Amino acid sequence: MKVKNIKNNFRSDCPISSALDLFGDKWSLLIIRDLVYFGERTFKDFSGAAEKISSARLSDRLCKLEALKLLNKLNHPTNKKVFLYSLTPKGMDLFPVIAEYVKWSNRYLNEHIAEPAKQFAKNLEADREGTLNQFMKQ
Repeated sequence: MKVKNIKNNFRSDCPISSALDLFGDKWSLLIIRDLVYFGERTFKDFSGAAEKISSARLSDRLCKLEALKLLNKLNHPTNKKVFLYSLTPKGMDLFPVIAEYVKWSNRYLNEHIAEPAKQFAKNLEADREGTLNQFMKQ
């Protein structure tokens, strides 16, 4: 999928609306989440996530994120049929936004979220910059 002229993709000049127009769907944010937390990933890795994204939708979102230069797609070193996806610096800059989702969920959905997410949220509360830097330097 090619992303058309980016200016044509926006509904308004609001920065929040504009960002959501590009990558604000739940699947794109979950792909970015997986790339931040787990590093390089394959199509199969994303397909196996608990959220159960369909293959067609996953393929569409990966192409879109690559076209937006939020992720890189490289050949696997030992299997030419497999691609590895990783975040670009531009994509990695979205990590603090996702971290805020975790903090909010810890506060308001605490009974529902996983223990590692709760710990991550606590670490963010105690030392936001240090916690973010642990992931952003990877």
